[in-house]
Amino acid sequence: MEPQLPGSIGTSTSLAIRLGQALFSVASLLFMCVGVQFYAYTSFCFLVTIKGLTIPWSLTLAMVDAYSVFVKRPSRQLQIVSIIVMGDWILSFLSLAAACSTASVSDFMVTEAGTSFCGGKMCNRYRLSAAMACLSWSLSLASALFNLWLLPSLYSNY
Repeated sequence: MEPQLPGSIGTSTSLAIRLGQALFSVASLLFMCVGVQFYAYTSFCFLVTIKGLTIPWSLTLAMVDAYSVFVKRPSRQLQIVSIIVMGDWILSFLSLAAACSTASVSDFMVTEAGTSFCGGKMCNRYRLSAAMACLSWSLSLASALFNLWLLPSLYSNY
């Protein structure tokens, strides 16, 4: 019998986490890109790039989770779960870096630079984008931890 860890790949909890990641990443991307000239700042470009990678990763794994939930047979092969764990950890660290850099630059723009860099509405959008990126990162970290927790049990079955 394969272990059934809630939140690991192929469960309904994992499906909810992946959809949450994608939702918060899309929200972060929309707050950053729509009507705002983000490309003038490197940290904002970094956030857009990382969220552009996170969205397809999360949606692809959400489709795998949805298939596993509806078929009621999670595919837990050691090599596949190992790749998912590595991808989750890499994207989790990159998402944290992007969210923190965006938050620090937007905070600097508001507190230190004043209105010379951005108006109140634009700075608030930068801050909302950073907040959505932090929420996306927290779900990404949860997914990475759940799948990492599953990995040793798959090695013992191998």
